[in-house]
Amino acid sequence: MDMSVTPAAQKFIQRMLRFDGGPGSGFRLSVTAGGCSGLAAEFSVEAQPRSGDAVVDVSGMKFFLPAESRLLLDGVTVDFVDSPLQTGFVFHDPKAKSCGCSSEQTPTVDASSLKLS
Repeated sequence: MDMSVTPAAQKFIQRMLRFDGGPGSGFRLSVTAGGCSGLAAEFSVEAQPRSGDAVVDVSGMKFFLPAESRLLLDGVTVDFVDSPLQTGFVFHDPKAKSCGCSSEQTPTVDASSLKLS
């Protein structure tokens, strides 16, 4: 599997793991195809992988990825933006095609409601 993570995404994920995880915990990223933006995702810090998850090391971080997510994230760069207009993950997929609606949206997952302890 060929997924990469930008330094901004790495920093956010490491913070999540540090504040919400214990030893051996991982970052579960569940991605499905959908909408104009190309991907819809849910994420959480988990103590262990769920049944069917693969444990994938990316940039020294442990990801728990379901089968469909592994297929959809292959070749994708995961980024994280935090600006007045947008906060969340952004998925850069060189294989993505425009839906034809003239929207120029980039796939994102909103992280603005997250509370870090």
